Amino acid sequence: MKIVCIGRNYAAHIAELENERPKDPVVFIKPDSAVLSKEQDFYIPDFTQNVHYEVEVLVKICKVGKHIGVDFAHKYYNEIGLGIDFTARDIQSQLKAKGLPWEKAKGFDGSAVIGKWLPKSDFKDLQNLNFTLEQNGKTVQRGNTNLMLWKIDELIAYVSTYFTLKKGDVLFTGTPAGVGQIVANDYLSGKLEGQEIFSLKIK
Repeated sequence: MKIVCIGRNYAAHIAELENERPKDPVVFIKPDSAVLSKEQDFYIPDFTQNVHYEVEVLVKICKVGKHIGVDFAHKYYNEIGLGIDFTARDIQSQLKAKGLPWEKAKGFDGSAVIGKWLPKSDFKDLQNLNFTLEQNGKTVQRGNTNLMLWKIDELIAYVSTYFTLKKGDVLFTGTPAGVGQIVANDYLSGKLEGQEIFSLKIK
């Protein structure tokens, strides 16, 4: 299992971090050890002073594919979910300033929250999904998949040009604006079309 993540897929998020809008999807990978175990609290690592939440719509790949055409990409996933790409923002900023890879900031243990999966047939339009993240009961991120720069099927086609996608792989499709810092004793809850998909405590 691999976790393929897309960065800078929402214009407002690009703006809030003062990043350059990319010509192609920004792709990075988290190891399977990054997955936070179900029902486990998230412990802020000692090596960072500034962990940010980034809520994202997720897609689970259901069969092997390589060089997948956009028109056929919908056949490669049956389930939709919601999760968090935790980011050690201070570490990421240091690495970016030196032109170095982001793995230490993005792929550390527990940095990938994967909520429950729902059949994609539950949704009328995958390109019009509302999703939110609440921090201590307050909505801090609110997004809709219609704001993606690259749609789900386009992302699958693009990623499969470089990496063979396998059954069980997870695609993180990017985060909307509103990312922010977590602190100990926070409580996070993610909702997709109003349905809670995950919740967790910060330690």
